[in-house]
Amino acid sequence: MNYQPSKRSFTYHQQETMWQLWSQGKSLSEIGRQLNKHAGSVFCYLQKFGGIKPSPPKRSARCLSLQEREEISRGLSAHLSFREIAKNLNRATSTISREISRNGGLSKYRAVAADRRAWMKAKRPKTCKLNDNANLRAIVSDKLASKWSPEQVAGWLKQTYPEASTMHISHETLYKTLFIQSRGALKKELLRQLRTQRVMRQSKHFNTKGNARGGIIDAVSIHDRPEEVNDRIIPGHWEGDLICGIQKSYIATLVERSSRYTLLVKLTGNDTHTVVSAITQKVIELPQQLKKTLTWDRGMELAQHKLFTIDTNITVYFCDPKSPWQRGTNENTNKLLRQYMPKKTDLSDYSQEQLDLIAKELNERPRKTLNFLTPAEKILAVLQ
Repeated sequence: MNYQPSKRSFTYHQQETMWQLWSQGKSLSEIGRQLNKHAGSVFCYLQKFGGIKPSPPKRSARCLSLQEREEISRGLSAHLSFREIAKNLNRATSTISREISRNGGLSKYRAVAADRRAWMKAKRPKTCKLNDNANLRAIVSDKLASKWSPEQVAGWLKQTYPEASTMHISHETLYKTLFIQSRGALKKELLRQLRTQRVMRQSKHFNTKGNARGGIIDAVSIHDRPEEVNDRIIPGHWEGDLICGIQKSYIATLVERSSRYTLLVKLTGNDTHTVVSAITQKVIELPQQLKKTLTWDRGMELAQHKLFTIDTNITVYFCDPKSPWQRGTNENTNKLLRQYMPKKTDLSDYSQEQLDLIAKELNERPRKTLNFLTPAEKILAVLQ
């Protein structure tokens, strides 16, 4: 089929790829990365259709194809008669004559423009069943407003009106009518009554479990972290995060849970490759007994956590969304660091040597929670 949908932001091939990935349960971010498009652009396109791929238009076998129209155009350029063009295409002469006359005549006929015009004229949008049946529409709206699911509504209608086919409707049709508001049969407010609160239809394969924020593949939840981490007795368990300054400047902070020993890492960016490479280079210098686990928030900067684990033998666990208290030690340390690096500071001005000096000063400061031992003393006792 040679029909090219008129979507300015995506080519026909990109649209087909997008629908294929969406049906496989891929996230907006994953689709955007594969198409080299922003996730927001992908969302806007999919939402327009409610997350439901529109049925492709079909050309009747009796209609002229784009290739045939191009042959007509070439025939006119070669000054062939209508009869000769019709004979070459195995079509009636009247078909060729009408095609040319309705699309500008001999001098203005253009195959692509004629084909596009034929597609537009051939559109016959199917009327939504709910638009044609006011009684059915009222019943469906009432049940959905009562927080019934579309499947429950469809099943109930078949049970209540077994002999009346006009009162039967599939749950997929209800979903389409809800998510594709251009149908105009059901009010948008009814979407809020659905349990999932989604704004468009998702594939049954879509699943965010182990795929934090749709981009961290095989992320392990903090709830699967060994119990010994919570006790703060055994050393080697770390918490990490980024602090940011102006001009998109960043520093990685790592804090050991049992001793509160702090490491600071200079970063040149916050993309996952840069962050993982930098903290790997810093952590790999640690003694083996201090390499056990790392707890991080849901930031995409550690999306390549598998590479970090392979290089350091440290398992990474991810916190729940919007739960900074699950990395309380690290959050407290970041507040202490603001004494040295206030907000609205350009963190790129700090060299790694300067960061090491700041970390040394923090690690040599006595802590009440350690009975006024310093983190350096605490970590040294472990290594001896």
